[in-house]
Amino acid sequence: MPESKQHSFQTIISDDFERVNQCIREKLYSDVTLVNQISQYIVQSGGKRLRPVLVLLAANACGYKGKSHIPLAAIIELLHTATLLHDDVVDESNLRRGRDTANAVWGNAPSVLVGDFLYTRAFQMMVELDAMPLLQVLSKATNVLAEGEVMQLMNINDASVTEANYMEVIRCKTAMLFEASTHTAALLSGVNDEVISGLKDYGNFLGIAFQLVDDLLDYEGDSEAMGKNLGDDLAEGKPTLPLIQTLKTGSEAEKKLIREAIEQGGLEQVSDIVAAVKNSGALKYTARMAQEYSEKAIASLSVLPASDHRSALEDLARFAVARTY
Repeated sequence: MPESKQHSFQTIISDDFERVNQCIREKLYSDVTLVNQISQYIVQSGGKRLRPVLVLLAANACGYKGKSHIPLAAIIELLHTATLLHDDVVDESNLRRGRDTANAVWGNAPSVLVGDFLYTRAFQMMVELDAMPLLQVLSKATNVLAEGEVMQLMNINDASVTEANYMEVIRCKTAMLFEASTHTAALLSGVNDEVISGLKDYGNFLGIAFQLVDDLLDYEGDSEAMGKNLGDDLAEGKPTLPLIQTLKTGSEAEKKLIREAIEQGGLEQVSDIVAAVKNSGALKYTARMAQEYSEKAIASLSVLPASDHRSALEDLARFAVARTY
């Protein structure tokens, strides 16, 4: 993220964050040249790195004084990066964060295989932490992530997907890794069950809010700032909440338009579709739901003592819904 857009949740852990980046650079090394090229390319391509930030903030908010939160945060980022490599192949994406995707540069096969390398390297690092509770949480989260991606794939071009179906998908494919970030940080810190539960809830609620805003930005965001093409999900026939809600509240003509858009994919009528989604009130509905989950996340932090790091976690929840990229 550009320096001009630094937030309290980034600056307060800037030293730890640099240690995480150094850890990632060291752990990404491979004797295989192509592995180095692709993994370095994807990791250095920018992004908000919110998941490792969550680990660092949560650990500090819990009063953790050790050093294991650094490799833990790096593990989370490697897991996330592996999912990006695989997602871009599945979605046939050519652009991410304003840059060509790895699969656009090197092809699908190398991208999938390097994604596998990142997964396995992350699990090597988990073993090095020598903490079975952390390994249990992270292995489960990785499994649920994969299930979420498969569920989303099954929902493509299906106009009958309900809001409940959609919420389960984003809980698995997005919120689970947010939750694992704060959950493992709490476990690492040795805090009591109440704090562990509160931080798990925070990560889950924050992840849901974050994904809701991502889906919202697909219709009204700044494509340059977002680093992706507006309407990507629409082009792929993914029934996200704005579309699902339009099918509930739109006019008969709007419902027909959206149903066909989901079932057929493509962007031939993108301006009409965006207009229908806006006219139906679906974007306001999605934004309101995202705000509710952000507030739930903040409320979950009441289990923590007041501190600058707790305040930064609150700021992060507010940023998740206020962002335009």
